Amino acid sequence: MNINGVFVNYTDVGSGEAVVLLHGWGQNIQMMEPIGNNLVNKRVVIIDLPGHGKSEEPKEAWTVYDYASCIHTLLTNLKIDEPILIGHSFGGKISLVYASKYKTKKVIGLACPFKKQIVKLSFKTKALKFAKKIPVLNKLEGFAKKHIGSTDYKNASEMMRKIMVLTVNTDITEDVKKIKCPTLLIWGTNDLQVSIDDAYELEKLIKDCGVVVYDGCTHYAYLERLDQTLRVIKSFIGE
Repeated sequence: MNINGVFVNYTDVGSGEAVVLLHGWGQNIQMMEPIGNNLVNKRVVIIDLPGHGKSEEPKEAWTVYDYASCIHTLLTNLKIDEPILIGHSFGGKISLVYASKYKTKKVIGLACPFKKQIVKLSFKTKALKFAKKIPVLNKLEGFAKKHIGSTDYKNASEMMRKIMVLTVNTDITEDVKKIKCPTLLIWGTNDLQVSIDDAYELEKLIKDCGVVVYDGCTHYAYLERLDQTLRVIKSFIGE
């Protein structure tokens, strides 16, 4: 779908309540399929965020607010006016901004940053070590090696570098205070990218918010304990 001159790739399957899944930085639709493929009684929309997967890069440096606006336009065109949002990391940050501005039924944030971040360029090596321990990622074979941790600034195009800088330097604290819909956060205690302390801080900032903590898990906690994640999600949004 073309949104303001940018082609956005997405999948749209099933029927029922609309659940929209947004992946993390440097990744694509595949990273959210382990969740989406198991929500068999829902209409599941998974989006390649612009600059990722098969979607085109934005023609200018987008902020997280521009991404939220793009998602809203796409969903409006799909006649989805009150989505359930599930977002990991960068996709989670977009989900929180979306919920603060547009009608949203529920939000599930998977290790989603909301304050300014310090980007660790060494993260890719660390993440690949963790990826080997995650069966779901092993099944994705070469994809994990190629995409996990590609937050690596040096691997991004000039435009995506600019967008990354804008993204990590955008504090959405005031925005999350405006979220009115039920919100659930899933976080690993060993997350080296976004501290578990941020989860507890978000819980206090959002009016109707709860946190599920996975002891010993990393930034990819939702995949490390996929079965538990699916149980938690289905309990929160309904089967």
